[in-house]
Amino acid sequence: MSDDDSEEEAPAVELGEGPDVEGAPLARVTARLTWGIEHSTVVDREGDTTIRTPDGPQELAVVMEDVDVPYFTDRHEFEAAVREVIGTGPVPTE
Repeated sequence: MSDDDSEEEAPAVELGEGPDVEGAPLARVTARLTWGIEHSTVVDREGDTTIRTPDGPQELAVVMEDVDVPYFTDRHEFEAAVREVIGTGPVPTE
């Protein structure tokens, strides 16, 4: 590769100075788990994690109380079940 090739890479994205967003993105929690996984195992491993939701930060264990799926075959099934409970939309900032 020449120096010219490195100049054509996409520029780095700079983070703004805005307010912080409390909680972890659901995708980050999902990435830490191995699939398939039981509902109870998710709660045991990540239940104390605070996730970002449209209604503000919530503990995953509390959200999982409203999820009726006993076993998740993959991350998409898990995320769909959680999003059915928490909804979708913008996440509030501090």
